[in-house]
Formats: sequence, structure tokens, C-alpha cells
Amino acid sequence: METILKPLLSSPTTLKPPKPSCFSSCILIKKAPFMLSLTPHFAATSFSFFAILSASSRFTSSVNATSESQLSEGVETNTREWVMQDFYALRKDVENVSERVEEIRTSAGLQLLEKELLDLESKAADSSFWDDRAKAQETLLALTDVKAKINLLNEFKTKIEDAETIVKLTEEMDSIDAALLEEAVSVVKELDKALDRFELTQLLSGPYDKEGAVISITAGAGGTDAQDWADMLLRMYLRWGEKQKYKTRVVEKSLGEEAGIKSATIEVEGRYAYGYLSGEKGTHRIVRQSPFNAKGLRQTSFSGVEVMPLLPEESANVELPEEDLEITFSRAGGKGGQNVNKVETAVRITHIPTGVTVRCTEERSQLANKIKALSRLKAKLLVIAEEQRASEIKQIRGDAVKAEWGQQIRNYVFHPYKLVKDVRTGFETSDIASVMDGELDAFIKAYLKYKYSMSVSATTADAIGAK
Repeated sequence: METILKPLLSSPTTLKPPKPSCFSSCILIKKAPFMLSLTPHFAATSFSFFAILSASSRFTSSVNATSESQLSEGVETNTREWVMQDFYALRKDVENVSERVEEIRTSAGLQLLEKELLDLESKAADSSFWDDRAKAQETLLALTDVKAKINLLNEFKTKIEDAETIVKLTEEMDSIDAALLEEAVSVVKELDKALDRFELTQLLSGPYDKEGAVISITAGAGGTDAQDWADMLLRMYLRWGEKQKYKTRVVEKSLGEEAGIKSATIEVEGRYAYGYLSGEKGTHRIVRQSPFNAKGLRQTSFSGVEVMPLLPEESANVELPEEDLEITFSRAGGKGGQNVNKVETAVRITHIPTGVTVRCTEERSQLANKIKALSRLKAKLLVIAEEQRASEIKQIRGDAVKAEWGQQIRNYVFHPYKLVKDVRTGFETSDIASVMDGELDAFIKAYLKYKYSMSVSATTADAIGAK
């Protein structure tokens, strides 16, 4: 027996742990080799066990790698599907805007405009063109308008062709370029807004719609709240002018005792400024929790807005007899040094037959303020005469805006809910923050459509009455 067991006991079997893997690393194995007095059969069984562990670890690693690759492929597939959906939506938008551009170019009569441009250019090149200075000025203004309109229509065509080119390039490429798609989306959005603006200008047919505008804001019933509300309206119109890329200037501002303003006057210089803003004339009503009330009670306040065209002095061809004007002078006050605070430079002119009043304080001399005040008074009377269909200034009646209850054209409700609603058109929105930040285009568009429909109805009624 000793003879049989002695060789086995005298030759120890040395086992080394297998190389660590992602699966076997979680099994604690001593680093030093260890001695086992085992039978060869058991030792072989131990080696088989570690081999199985190693093989299973390699299998698990391959499974994990496969699942990760499948997951990444799935994410890429989903992303590509989303991008393709965006591309299909963009292609549809480009097709719609392209059709709209063609319709607008056709309805605007591009060929007739080009013919008119040639006629006006031939007149301007005539040697006797400046013999009649007033007629020459009219021709040059008409020439400028026609050129601007043709350039705008051609610009629409160029932009939509750029967007169509990007769509075609994307279809031909194997992969989708996100930067190109973003550029096309930006072009389509800007073009859509420009087309909306062009359609609005087609609704403007008044004799002064192409001119700049003068906005006068006056605090009405409501005390300090009304003065604060007037200040909020001042900011709203300034923000609108900035977004339209018009040049705006506050030419007169009278501060309130506690907060806000008593009155302010803004000049807006830009094409069609008066046409867009003419519908803002009237009383604007606000309902909110008063910040000037200790109990935070709900308060209703009013402010009046008047809009008139910003006309050059020579274009306002209106004769106003001196006996029809009441002119008073006062100190302008405010910034400007001793001149405006000690000398009566501010001018107030009242047209006695109609009661229409204007005030001018922004110039440093009394004479300059008087000239500007007369120009504004003439513009205001011309607008009122147009609105009341009067053939002469003496036929019109007073048209002062009364900033009080029952006269409002638009309501701004901040509490107990949020709503801005135009009383005339019925257009409304709950996004009151955007409106107060100058987003007035939707209200302007609704009013111009309302005004156009009313004029068509009046023309139809007159035609029926004539029969």
C-alpha cells in the first residue's frame, strides 16, 4: 500500500489560477500557487471547471458587444428616421411656399410693373422733366415704388429657388447634411413672413399709407394706473418698431407724478408705417391687479392712442387761416439746459373749428416747434378729412380720442385670466406677454382685412343705392 501511495504523495500537483476575465474576475482567487494533494482525475476536473468559466466569460462578452452594437444601430436608425421626417416636412413647405410665390407674382402683375417702369424711366429722362417740379417729384416717387416692388418680387423668386436647390442636393446625396437643412428651414421661415408682409401692403391703398407715422399716447381714466399703462403702451410700440426695423424716436414725453407717463409722442420712420399703425388709433383698456394698490385689488385703466402720418412739410398742402388757430406758448421743461426751462419754447396749437389740438416741445426754439406743430396739425386734419369723407377741412368735425369706458377698441386683461381682444375684429390671443413685447402683426393683419371688407361693403351699398 505504501508502495502505491508514496509516489502520489511525494509528487504534489501545482495549480495556477486562470487569467482574469469580465466574468471570472468576480471570483476571488489567491495570486500565489497552491498545493493540492489530489488524484489526477480530480485535478483534471478542476481544470475543466476553470475552462468552462473562461469560455462562458468570452461568450458573455460577445453577447454584450452584440447587444451594444444592435442598440447603437437602433438609435442611428431612429435618428435617421426623424431626420428624414423633417426633410419630408421641409420639402412639403418648400413646395407650398413656391406655389404661393408664383401666385403673388402673378397677382401683382409683374409684367405690367416692368412696362410701367420703362414708361416712368423714359419720362424721367426727358429734357423737360424738371419744368414742373411738383409733377417731377410725383413721378420720381412712383418710379421708386415700382422699382422697390419689382425688386421684392424678384427677391421672393431667388429665395425660393435657393431652398429648392438645397432640397434637390439633399435628395441626391447619400447622407443628410443637417446644416443645409437648417439653412433651408431658415430661408422658408423668413420668406413666409416676407410674403405675409407683402400681402398686407396690398391691403393698404390710402393716400398716406406709405408714409411714416406719429403716435401720440395719452393717459386717460385711472389715475396712476392709467399713467403706468400709457408707459407700457409706449414700450409696446417702440418694440414693434424695432422688430419691423423702423427708425423710432420719442420726441416728447411727460412723466407722471408717481409712475408712468402722462403723455408721449413717437415718430416712426419707415415704409408703410402709417398704413400698419392706423388701426391702433383709439382707446386701449387694461384690467389687472393694481401694483399701486396696497390690497392688490383689480383695477381698470384707459389710455388713448392717436396715429397720424409723418408728412414732409411741403406735402401737406393745406391752408389754415390764422383766425382758425389758437396758439399758446409755455416752458418745455425737462432736459435741455436753461433755454427750455426759462424760455417759452413749447408750442400748443388748437384748430378752433374742430377742436383738434397738437403740442410740440422737442425743438430748442419756439419757431422750430411752431413749424413742426403746424405740420402735425395739417397731417391730423388731412387724416380726419379722409376718414369722414370730407372734401374740405372746414367740413370735418372734431375727432378726439376719449380714453374712457365704452370707447375702447382693444381690451388687455391680465387678471383673473390672460387675454387680449380687439373689439372691432374679434381677434384675440392669450399670449399677452408677446403682445406687450411688440408682437402686433396678427392684430394689424386682422384689422386691415376688416377695414378692406368694410370698404368693399360700403362700395357695394353705394352701387346698389345708385341703381
